[in-house]
Amino acid sequence: MALDSVQALQEKLAYEQKLVQLVDRIHAVKSLDSIFLELQGEILNLTDAERLTLYAVDHDRRELYSKYLAPGHMGEVREIRVPISEKSIAGYVAAVRRMVNIGDAYDAAELMRIAPTLSFDSSWDRKTGFRTHQVLAMPILHENRIVGVIQLLNRKKGSRFTRDDETSVARIAKTLGIAFNNQLQLAQRRAGKFDYLLAQQLITQEELNQAAAEARRRQTDVETVLLEQFKVPKAELGTALSEFYRCPFVEFDERIIPPPDLMRDLKLEYLKKALWLPLRRDDAGLVVLVDNPQDIQKVDTILQLLPRQKINFAVGLRKDILLFLAAASGELPTRDSIGNILGDLKAEDAADRMEDVALGDVDENDSAVIRLANQIIVDAVKARASDIHIEPYGPQRDTVIRIRVDGGCMEYQKVPGAYRRALVARIKIMAQLDIAERRKPQDGKIKFKLPEGKDIEIRVATVPTANANEDVVMRILASNEAIPIDRLGMTERNLRELKTIAEKPYGLILCVGPTGSGKTTTLHSVLGYINKPERKIWTAEDPVEITQYGLRQVQVNPKIGYTFATAMRAFLRADPDVIMVGEMRDAETAAAGIEASLTGHLVLSTLHTNSSVETVVRLLDMGLDSFNFADALLGVLAQRLVKRICERCRESYHPERAEYEALAQGYGKEELAALGHAYDGRFTLHRGKGCSACNNTGYRGRVGIHELFIASDEMKRLIQAKARVAEMLALAKAEGMTTLVQDGVLKSLGGLTDFKQVKAVAIK
Repeated sequence: MALDSVQALQEKLAYEQKLVQLVDRIHAVKSLDSIFLELQGEILNLTDAERLTLYAVDHDRRELYSKYLAPGHMGEVREIRVPISEKSIAGYVAAVRRMVNIGDAYDAAELMRIAPTLSFDSSWDRKTGFRTHQVLAMPILHENRIVGVIQLLNRKKGSRFTRDDETSVARIAKTLGIAFNNQLQLAQRRAGKFDYLLAQQLITQEELNQAAAEARRRQTDVETVLLEQFKVPKAELGTALSEFYRCPFVEFDERIIPPPDLMRDLKLEYLKKALWLPLRRDDAGLVVLVDNPQDIQKVDTILQLLPRQKINFAVGLRKDILLFLAAASGELPTRDSIGNILGDLKAEDAADRMEDVALGDVDENDSAVIRLANQIIVDAVKARASDIHIEPYGPQRDTVIRIRVDGGCMEYQKVPGAYRRALVARIKIMAQLDIAERRKPQDGKIKFKLPEGKDIEIRVATVPTANANEDVVMRILASNEAIPIDRLGMTERNLRELKTIAEKPYGLILCVGPTGSGKTTTLHSVLGYINKPERKIWTAEDPVEITQYGLRQVQVNPKIGYTFATAMRAFLRADPDVIMVGEMRDAETAAAGIEASLTGHLVLSTLHTNSSVETVVRLLDMGLDSFNFADALLGVLAQRLVKRICERCRESYHPERAEYEALAQGYGKEELAALGHAYDGRFTLHRGKGCSACNNTGYRGRVGIHELFIASDEMKRLIQAKARVAEMLALAKAEGMTTLVQDGVLKSLGGLTDFKQVKAVAIK
């Protein structure tokens, strides 16, 4: 017996020590969220219960609320709200400020003995599979004023919570009462959802109170009043909502088309009333736009209606959500929306009851198909897309249309499969291709006038695919104006050296990289820099994408034998100073380029190689004379395009050590340290939070990373000796060259991009 007493005393002392530590932790927290998200587990460990929920009082709404981390959603905070009334257990405890100790939550008779209207909401049990038995709920009071409720579920031992349990929970509740009161007072001094606006002095507390009163009078939301009456900038209001709800803010953008396959299964009137919609798919899952991402009932409904989807929430204004819904349904009268056109197509489909659209039915008079093809191009241009992919999957499945923006493909729209051939045939007509030929690939061009009057050119390629389908890929050619060389985003050394070799009277300059890496754009920037009246410049291109006054530009046509090599030989008889050849595709063109550069002409061209040093080896392997090539070569510029961090939502952060190590490994640890970038508390990188300007991707536009190899006298000797790649690379770096990865690291440190994007394009 004495031994049992000693053990009991030790357990009591251990409990008291844990309680003291918990009390200290409770009083040290900086917000109610910290108590909800960080301390509930510690409080539970001091009890004999299986589960515990803490509620705080929202006096303005006469509700209890709690917060928790959603399982399976990294860092996503969700909210539970319960009315303060005698209809629920926690609500009853808050209403009467009295503890309840229930032996069986499902025993209606026991609940009625406590209060006639009291009931137990079993929906959570059904959703989670948890079975509630005993409930001990205690009011959290401060100076006899209700500030919260602590609720324990299921005693681990026994059929009902004991008097000792009640005493223990009462002590915890007393401590929580003080902490809750302190935090609630702080919260009252803050304005909640509009903290950011007050902190930035965009509105005063008095104006916010006026806006709330006006919103009640007009029966609208406070956000609308702030925008219309108090002229709060929409972007700033979006930032306030984003910070409060801890998710991105998305404003209406007509370029964003909600997924039709998901919208078809949802009733438009319901979505308008509930104020949410599935907005788009991206790499992270499905983005759902909602007016209140912390409305737990609405969130649960969304999860039930969109099963098997990885959902990420974004917050939007009521008006913007309704605009998205109107655009998706074709109700917006201001433009010929995709939703409206698809509605016309589906109406025709229903009326005709046809399985497919026969080829003979497609002509210039099929208005809905014509409008659809035109609108796809218009929307792609607005979205800054470089390519449009039309991918049919037969008559029974939707045809998928994807666009490539900033180097990555994203789904833009789906068209009923019955119209796949009609759409493809329409594009063939626009590109002057044979609409009857569906067995062989075809190439063509479209000259298209945008609604604002601007003319663009589109390259079209059709490719027959499985099951008698035919894919179409359209390349929207770049702007017809050259980018000034100073705006290419080069480092000071690269820009200086590139200008130096571009000003040489003769020699060979190569720009290398994969397709779509901006090689032609860079060469035209160089040509723009040296385009002076005293210089005659000829270019041979396929196609001519950028036009410049003063350049004589030629479109090659291999079908009639007018190749790059043929154009080069013609240029040599046309008194050139500078020759630009679109691509050195073969040994003949390369040899002609070297010959031209050795006879007093400056020659610029492109090549598909991975790095500047590898380019030298590739050309030597093509059989070029190493001495002639070394004499002719001035430099090789290798480049890639990486996604640029959105300037509107860019933020700084202190990275983990592992992220810094990866960065240092890419640049070279010693070299990076020599630049003064050591890992300490001040070291920062940048990332995009996601905003409406970048479609919540965190990236908008692209920036080049460069590797400029200069053919110095020492390097020319290595080329003549056909030295190994490693030797040439070592010398180039010793002479000041930064590799593609190193240039990418520098741009990461400068906040232009991040190392993830650099690795994606520059590391094998």
